[in-house]
Amino acid sequence: MTAANFSSFADFAADLQTRHSELLAAEPKLRIRDRATRLNSSEAALVAADCGVQSIELAGKAQDIFRQLGTLGEVMALSRNDWCVHERHGRYEDIHADGPVGMVLGPDIDLRLFFNFWKHAYAVAENSRQSIQFFDAEGVAIHKVFRTEATDAAAWETLISAFGQLDKQIPQFESIAATQEAARADDPVAVRSAWLALDDTHAFFPMLRKFKLSRLGALHAAGRDLAQPVEKDAVEVMLQRAADSGLSIMCFVGNRGIVQIHSGPVHELVRTGPWFNVLDPKFNLHLLTEAIDSAWVVNKPTRDGWVTSLEIYNASGELIVQFFGERKPGKPELSQWRELLVDLCSEPLAA
Repeated sequence: MTAANFSSFADFAADLQTRHSELLAAEPKLRIRDRATRLNSSEAALVAADCGVQSIELAGKAQDIFRQLGTLGEVMALSRNDWCVHERHGRYEDIHADGPVGMVLGPDIDLRLFFNFWKHAYAVAENSRQSIQFFDAEGVAIHKVFRTEATDAAAWETLISAFGQLDKQIPQFESIAATQEAARADDPVAVRSAWLALDDTHAFFPMLRKFKLSRLGALHAAGRDLAQPVEKDAVEVMLQRAADSGLSIMCFVGNRGIVQIHSGPVHELVRTGPWFNVLDPKFNLHLLTEAIDSAWVVNKPTRDGWVTSLEIYNASGELIVQFFGERKPGKPELSQWRELLVDLCSEPLAA
């Protein structure tokens, strides 16, 4: 049954709690995202119904709640998609959250925010772990903020008191229409020409919209000197070489509502079953390598010179994770990063 079938929050919660308990009894190791799928529900619905957690609904615009994250001191920020989890410790600093598109530009927590997708928010307690969690209209998690020992406890409670609701409402969910993007370009020559005219990496997305083309569709159209498929294990090779050399990288992981970025070196690399992990004190990455269908070295012209990235896609053509060498606008790409990616390629890149 869907949330809309219930006349009261108590009935909605009781039904979901019963089914959730039965599932947990049969499969106790399932994560909440997988539990929601098994129950034909959503993660936000399980949180709202207190299935394995205790939650307080937070009301108000997502931007208003988000701006208060800067008062909390050090926390752990988590953003993910189905195949990759990005965790970063730090403070929310230099917050821009007034309109539909926002940014956090702190030295540790670096985010790009698309608030049109942010619809539900809850303060969540799971055993001794506390978090503030944001969800989209389908009930899929966009972003989570976890309290740590270094978090300002008074500021945390003040935020929850300011936005928390005494009575929960039955959460209303709706499907989000998929963007119509072509998987192959009608005019590859025009795509290549537009690509070669780029002067900023941020101009790439407008180029995709102009041609109504998916990212992967553009890579196929551009030519192998601009976008070249490489071995599926390229991400592991790259991370190991970066760790061995101390090379600073940038790691981008996103979903429809956010992109979360790590900048800096990586050190501790660990394989756990199908997951390849970075387990550093301030940065954790968990990549489901079984989901990797293709890996690409991507080469874009900018006013600062060529900028190369390693992009990882699943079988549906969705971007899982993206890597660059650490750089700031106005600065050329690190030569060591460029050399690393060129070494992954079997054919020359444009230079």
